[in-house]
Amino acid sequence: MDYIFTESSRLIFRRMSEADFSDVAEMLKNPNVMYAWEYVFDDVDVLGWIKKNREYYKKYGLGYFLAVDKTLNEVVGQIALMPDIIDGVEYYEIGYILKEKFRHLGYALEGAEAMINYAFNKLKIKNVIFEIRSENIPSRKVAEKCGAVVTGEFVKNVRGKDMKHLIYTLNNDNI
Repeated sequence: MDYIFTESSRLIFRRMSEADFSDVAEMLKNPNVMYAWEYVFDDVDVLGWIKKNREYYKKYGLGYFLAVDKTLNEVVGQIALMPDIIDGVEYYEIGYILKEKFRHLGYALEGAEAMINYAFNKLKIKNVIFEIRSENIPSRKVAEKCGAVVTGEFVKNVRGKDMKHLIYTLNNDNI
């Protein structure tokens, strides 16, 4: 199926569509999931998120992909491999947002590793980054377990609020 991007041992990563509204909304409207963003989405924002990712798929072939557990056949979260620009420099970013009930089960790590593998082995990218708020300890631990290290920081303005983010970088030593 052309909507499948890649897969890992437990997960299939596929493109999202408007039909996935309820699964995407379950993550983006949950304050316990979106605490590091310091806001939750409303219905219009969720539709905009889906639309933005669909545009990324068309333009780059990348974006946030829904992570579907192969055994449960249930969406457990979203995992990203996507271009990002920080201070005028283009990077490829790894990201992860999980449904609350699927946190702390290794899905973020497995998803991040699948995206890193895809970036390094299929796209031959030199490095990937994770941009993470310093207080988001669970996300930082995932990046560190992948082997990424802090290489900088920047301030991102989100909905009118300046938020400091750490930049974790993982280099592809095979290039």
